[in-house]
Amino acid sequence: MSVHDQLRATVEAMTQRGKGLLAADESLGTITKRFDTIGLESTAENRRAYRSLLFGTRGAAEFISGVILFEETLGQKDDAGKSLVQVLVDQGIVPGIKVDKGTAPLAHAPGDDVTQGLDGLADRLRTYREQGARFAKWRATYRIGDRNPSQLAIDANAQLLARYAAICQEQGVVPIVEPEVLMDGDHSIERCAEVTEAVLHEVFASLFRNRVVLEHMILKPNMVIPGKEHGSKAGSEQVAAETIRVLKRRVPAAVPGIMFLSGGQTPAQATENLNAMNAMDPNLPWVLSFSYGRALQDHALKAWRGQAASVEAAQNAYLQRARLNGLACRGQYRPELEKQAA
Repeated sequence: MSVHDQLRATVEAMTQRGKGLLAADESLGTITKRFDTIGLESTAENRRAYRSLLFGTRGAAEFISGVILFEETLGQKDDAGKSLVQVLVDQGIVPGIKVDKGTAPLAHAPGDDVTQGLDGLADRLRTYREQGARFAKWRATYRIGDRNPSQLAIDANAQLLARYAAICQEQGVVPIVEPEVLMDGDHSIERCAEVTEAVLHEVFASLFRNRVVLEHMILKPNMVIPGKEHGSKAGSEQVAAETIRVLKRRVPAAVPGIMFLSGGQTPAQATENLNAMNAMDPNLPWVLSFSYGRALQDHALKAWRGQAASVEAAQNAYLQRARLNGLACRGQYRPELEKQAA
């Protein structure tokens, strides 16, 4: 099979209608914070047990098309000795891998960050492919402030996202391009829309310059929402309308799938906003879906609390959250279903 055919097959598997991605690629620091909320130490064994719980959930493949892994997880096994990658593959779920190395302050751009990790990426991707990964993810972040993000930050991160995507495609790995405009701050929904549009404009201009094949990539953007400290909250209809407007203006129709990050929204908010978009305009050129971390895992983590006796309850919580988001991908979610899920 040619590289072109490999990329196309992976994209088709990832963008099945009614399915989305589980983001289980938390860094060691992030998953430590998550485990702190349930009073559990973040050891390699606890991380393995938790991710084994999620990946082994029966029925999840009906709503989950792929899982983004942290590098450590590629080498871990379930209690029966099967690799966690194979656990996913056996269910028809596509394994992927986070490849960026986190952010650092951008020189001459106070308040802005830039993502690291291009050095040695091609070699790492070859290794990840041998371990079963078929797609990758690279995240860039943009903080909204009086002077942020600067044009320098927008340009620098767009170029890095594009170089990453080009290297991935050359290695037969589908790139998830993740430009995240952060929720932190007191900015309005209009300001978020303005920044998101500027970011997406430069990202796709850079992807074009770097000859990235748009049909062989996935976009993972933020939804257009007001900052967490803003005085007024936006309803799902407003979030959907603003987000769709920005996407129509800046994302080419050739992109097969847009899989939103939850970005600090509650699980219910993330589901309701995704549903509103699919219900509002079911004829968009892209599949609109989810690539959620905490918004899929939060209920499961609280149900588990590190207890072997609670594995089934945690899996049920994860499965229900995945099912609700699968409905949202079709515009069929209803808020009253939250009570049934609970």
